[in-house]
Amino acid sequence: MRILITGGTGFIGGALIQQLLDRGDEVLVYSRDSSHFGSEKLNYINDLDDIHTGDYFDCFVNLAGQSIAGSRWTEARKAELIESRVETTRALFRLAHRLSRPPATLLSASAIGYYGSQDDERLAESAEPRDSFSHRLCAAWEDAANQFEALGVRVCTLRLGVVLAAEGGAMDELRKSVQFGVATWMGHGRQWLSWVHRDDVVRAMLYLIDSPGLTGAFNITAPEPVTNRDFCEQLRRHRSTFIALPIPGFVMRLALGEMADELLLQGQRVIPRRLQEAGFDFRYGRLEEALPDMLLE
Repeated sequence: MRILITGGTGFIGGALIQQLLDRGDEVLVYSRDSSHFGSEKLNYINDLDDIHTGDYFDCFVNLAGQSIAGSRWTEARKAELIESRVETTRALFRLAHRLSRPPATLLSASAIGYYGSQDDERLAESAEPRDSFSHRLCAAWEDAANQFEALGVRVCTLRLGVVLAAEGGAMDELRKSVQFGVATWMGHGRQWLSWVHRDDVVRAMLYLIDSPGLTGAFNITAPEPVTNRDFCEQLRRHRSTFIALPIPGFVMRLALGEMADELLLQGQRVIPRRLQEAGFDFRYGRLEEALPDMLLE
């Protein structure tokens, strides 16, 4: 297959590219950073207009977007977060529209923030969302991706959970205090953490690329989410700590404002129903199975 990827230099994109290359696919990465060196099967481009009308791609994979946790959510920052996702998706649409043949498939990232906070409710893909900035951000992103359907493109939107791996990502923050012998959880700790191992994210993406009968939104989360405090307790089984205590919610709100509530003090209990019904098998379905790999034990 020939695949065009945006966001290919990131935490998920880099791992996906390696798997695509390992199985013999040809990959073109759209990146504003022109310092990367290509190879026979991997090349980089920093302007989509350089792609010729007669070029063909089997699939677009759209992972580009500024980090939602990068800084406090001012109104200007919110606009930047939406623009960084929607405009890249629209640019890909313009490319698909001018190609002689649009891609057969689009995989476009989204996030479980789409659902908003819903306490203990188990959220499959059919769940009704609740309004929040995270929902509006994800809904705008998905709406832009779904425009590809008008070109006859199969669209799969990826509602990603908290992606974890030993090499970085959210795991760096979640285990930071443990390195100093202190285990912490956020607020009351009962909020759900719908996590997923990065290996399973990549495997799910390959599964969707290779399954032409699958379309629509897919939750990319492990089948068994845990609460924030449960995550802390399971982490303590693998790392010695002197004390365990909460980080008070009011402290987090003072430091981070609205972002603290939506990303840290609230959560979603998300279930990957459509992937499981399609026959996808998670390698790391339970946190106790994943932690040894994430901690390089």
